[in-house]
Amino acid sequence: MFCDARRVEDAMVAETTVCIIGGGAAGLTMALEFERRGIGTIVLESGGRRPDPLTMDLYRGESVGIPYHFGDNYRSRFLGGCSNCWGGWCRPMDAEDFQKRDWVPGSGWPFGIEELNPFYERAHRVLRLGPTNYDIDHWVEAIGRKDVRRMPLPSGELIDSISQFSPPLRFGRHHRRDLGNARHVRVFLHANVVDIETGADGREATRVHVRTLTGKRMSVKARYFVLACGGIENARILLACNKQHGAGLGNSSGLVGRYFMDHPRLLLGKMTLREPWRRNKLYDIMFHYLNRDVRADGIHIAAQLTVAPEVQRRERMLNSRIWFSSIFPGEGTAAADALKRMKFRLTGKIDPSHSFWRDMGILMREPVNAANFVAARQLRPVGFLKEMHFQMIKEARFQMICEPAPDPDSRVTLADSKDALGMPRARVDWRLGDMVKYTFDRTVAIVGKEVGDAGIAEVAYDPPQLGREWPESLEGTWHHMGTTRMNDSPTQGVVDRHGRMHDLANLYVGGSSVFPTAGANFPTITLVALALRMSDHIAARISQPDAVAAAAPPRVPAAEPAAVAAVRT
Repeated sequence: MFCDARRVEDAMVAETTVCIIGGGAAGLTMALEFERRGIGTIVLESGGRRPDPLTMDLYRGESVGIPYHFGDNYRSRFLGGCSNCWGGWCRPMDAEDFQKRDWVPGSGWPFGIEELNPFYERAHRVLRLGPTNYDIDHWVEAIGRKDVRRMPLPSGELIDSISQFSPPLRFGRHHRRDLGNARHVRVFLHANVVDIETGADGREATRVHVRTLTGKRMSVKARYFVLACGGIENARILLACNKQHGAGLGNSSGLVGRYFMDHPRLLLGKMTLREPWRRNKLYDIMFHYLNRDVRADGIHIAAQLTVAPEVQRRERMLNSRIWFSSIFPGEGTAAADALKRMKFRLTGKIDPSHSFWRDMGILMREPVNAANFVAARQLRPVGFLKEMHFQMIKEARFQMICEPAPDPDSRVTLADSKDALGMPRARVDWRLGDMVKYTFDRTVAIVGKEVGDAGIAEVAYDPPQLGREWPESLEGTWHHMGTTRMNDSPTQGVVDRHGRMHDLANLYVGGSSVFPTAGANFPTITLVALALRMSDHIAARISQPDAVAAAAPPRVPAAEPAAVAAVRT
């Protein structure tokens, strides 16, 4: 059932078995699992059923490292969280992403991909994906189109793979009826957590304190708590809970907020495509995003290239993914940017520096650019118009995202400024080192040589990234990861292999903030798989008598974390 925290009795205390902080993909996945199992659950969601500017303002903060946009226009703070503005890309992480790599300090998960495989299968059902089949030949054959075919990759230096698309699933909208009719789950909307209280010994969470933007207060007592607010907000809340714990909650090893990661993205080089590859839609990101021509059995797919794992080891590179990005008429114009912002408004991402009417003015001044941009993506001209359209596409660029190397100095801390609730705002210091630049350079060189040798395109290269400042065109992909990293050791991670905080016996962290490494794949399917795994674990603990009484590990002094020292050396 739904409850409006603005309308409850002031200072009300609610009690439940599990309290989930955050109503995004991870939080709602767990809530629905607990409903199915008959476990009493309260979900605390900061927003309502639709976006509003006052709630969105709570996301704003400071960027002090590589210029990084993480507030307006990049996240959605209402029921469903960032699933409201998600493109739907899904692919499990690679097996190598879970392994410790001696050339990547801080790499390695507490378990391998085989631990998550059963939960990836369940995540497919949650996200309304097709079968857990990522064999590219299967999908190319099933699509059966001449303009959707594999590239020849004879050298073995590269491999190609596919991603599947969720519809994309908007968790808040899709599960609104399920949540409204739930017998065991209560969802409190407009409920902002401002503090997590612990017992006298500081080793167990006892209640969370909630405020609304209208000034109403309430609190929730529970046996178990799950923090699932995203990679930036998870760290901000824990660091701000410093009344009983001076360094922040769960931060005795000084790791909360460290190792912040996002997938950096660049458009690189230029290709002059040869026939018939200018017509091939399989690897071209401009023909992805639910294009009906790249679909089989109702499932949309996209292919991408990556450097083979053995080459990554030989070259001491990070993981990456690379696509073609055709250059359409109208691309890179003010009209194209205005149309993108129009689309973002529909998903609750609002850029306050560009008003609706200002964007309408741009579109009226550039009607030809706007028409070309829309035609290339949405109208999909037929007959002779389609042939003319393809003749216009002769050039493409490489669009690449790279795995970020774990860096303890890339971090989320608290700013001096405060939001409307009196909470310190987030300060994000996004850092990317030379290994990331080297991976961009080597990946493009390897891919460029392969497509050139295969007769697919003539390639012109940009200057290398290594040895110079990041270009202004560098952007993140809004995959906030790593600030409460997972490790079996309390001196190396914030949470253990089950997502339970080392310092507290009954507080768990859900979502991609627990990722020790990020791989080069999209995080949603992995964070949903982890949420399903955590649901099973918590349900098993609930069924055990005196489960919460299990002691958390003793706290260690807040000093230079061993994990940080190891990376710096």
